[in-house]
Amino acid sequence: MAWVQAVMGEKLPPGNFEDVFKDGVVLCNLINKIQPNSVKKIQTSGGSFKLMENIQRFQEAAKKYGVPHEEIFQTADLFERRNIPQVVLCLYSLGRITQKHPEYNGPTLGPKMADENKRDWDEDQQRQLRDGEIGLQMGQNKGASQSGMGSMSNTRHM
Repeated sequence: MAWVQAVMGEKLPPGNFEDVFKDGVVLCNLINKIQPNSVKKIQTSGGSFKLMENIQRFQEAAKKYGVPHEEIFQTADLFERRNIPQVVLCLYSLGRITQKHPEYNGPTLGPKMADENKRDWDEDQQRQLRDGEIGLQMGQNKGASQSGMGSMSNTRHM
C-alpha cells in the first residue's frame, strides 16, 4: 500500500487492504499513473457489476503492460475476498515490471529485474573452451573404480 501511495502521490483512503482496493477505482488510477490512459473509463459508483468492471479493466491494462498472465488475479479474488494474496502478488509483479519500461521513472517494487546477457561464441572460441577443460572436471579420474570396496551387505570395518 505504501508503494501505491508513492506512485499515486496521494494518500489512500483509510481502511483494510481489501476495502481500499475492492471497487477497483484505486487500481485503475494506479495503472493510469504508471501508463497514462490505460483505463479510459472508471466507474466511481453503481452496482457490484459496475465496480467489478473497474477490476477487469485494471487486469486488461496490467496484461498489456507486461504483467504475466499467471500473476493476474481473478475479479472474484478481490471483490469477494477469495484470494487476497494473489491480488498482492499481482501488485508486486506490476511494481517489478515497471523497471522494464524506460518511460516510467517512478518508484519500483521488488528486486531489480535481470537484463539479458546473450553471448555469441564463434566456433574457435567454443573449441578453446571445450578443449581447455581439465579431464578431472569432466568426471574422469584416471581409471579409478569401485573395485575392492566390498559387497553391499557387509558391515564396514574400522
